[in-house]
Amino acid sequence: MQTNWKIGSLFGIPLFLDPLWFVILGLATLNFGVAYQTWGTTLAWSGGVVMALLLFGSVLLHELGHSLVARSQGIKVNSITLFLFGGIASIEEESKTPGKAFQVAIAGPFVSVVLFVLLSLLVNVLPDNSPANVMVRDLGRINLVLALFNLIPGLPLDGGQVLKAALWKVTGNRFQAVRLAAKAGQILGYGAIALGLAVDYFTGELVTGLWIALLGWFGIRNATTYDRITTLQETLLNLIAANAMTREFRVVDANQTLRSFAESYLLETNTPGVYFAESDGRYRGIISIDDLRLVERSEWETLTVQSIVHPLTEIPTVVESTPIAEVINKLENEQLPRITVLSPAGAVAGVIDRGDIVRELAQKLNLRITEAEIKRIKEEGSYPPGLQLGVIAKSLQS
Repeated sequence: MQTNWKIGSLFGIPLFLDPLWFVILGLATLNFGVAYQTWGTTLAWSGGVVMALLLFGSVLLHELGHSLVARSQGIKVNSITLFLFGGIASIEEESKTPGKAFQVAIAGPFVSVVLFVLLSLLVNVLPDNSPANVMVRDLGRINLVLALFNLIPGLPLDGGQVLKAALWKVTGNRFQAVRLAAKAGQILGYGAIALGLAVDYFTGELVTGLWIALLGWFGIRNATTYDRITTLQETLLNLIAANAMTREFRVVDANQTLRSFAESYLLETNTPGVYFAESDGRYRGIISIDDLRLVERSEWETLTVQSIVHPLTEIPTVVESTPIAEVINKLENEQLPRITVLSPAGAVAGVIDRGDIVRELAQKLNLRITEAEIKRIKEEGSYPPGLQLGVIAKSLQS
């Protein structure tokens, strides 16, 4: 499994390098080094290395622009990663309004334009045709291209985020806006692949054509991811606890002795389930098997199940109408294996865990998740790597 390398932090935001970043660093160094050969071999290649690093410094500042604006809105920024196609800021949740989403989206290109202006001013005070003058001019142009390229209106580019914010404002529906912006990104991606193949065929520029096609593939892949996550978010908002809960629990007599309970229910299985105690027609609470093990066996004959019951008022519960996103957040925030679901009358209606949630989503979205995988999720208490519901549900918090 590929692992990014942490290289430090900036404004408290962790910075990471994808190992493939060194590929583009090498290509950028080669490109600039060859272009500067009139300066002499040593100076040319030194300039190539410096320009490659300054290029990614510009990308880092671009992503930092997004990150700082997001943080100003109270949104957590998990990291900034430099990788093969540039950089990406991992922002934990969506802005709350179209206007704020626009601010985050436009911040990166704005930083790049500001860098272009500042570098253009700096060129005027440097000696004409000097290496410093040429490098600063080239870096300014790169920042302008970076800004303009990112403003292409299709996800995952910044222009796609701007388009999403505009469509959100017009339609009033964030999910519809993301889908339309993602569709635009997919169309542009396929267009880029076609252009790359055309460049390769008609000009023979294999590297240039391949790079354009790879950018198109990257755009399609990420636009599709945006679309899928949006569908998942919308599905989560339309589901409630009652949809996913199960009745995979047993109800036992609260007045029976601990010995009787252990012999009747625990000796028959190696994997104890969930047990609720009841008496006089009312649920008294949940039974913790760990609490039973703490009681001296000599007392099992006299103590009743009621003595180890945790009342419903003292355990994590939700009602049947609780949104699934809220259930997921509760499971993650409190690190719970499961949650008890109560009926409007306060009785136990069911229980719900991560496996139950994944099963319900798999049925709604036609996901290929086997019962064996559901069982693993229930036992390990963790979602599949490609279905990070904890992160997605957190992004839906109001």
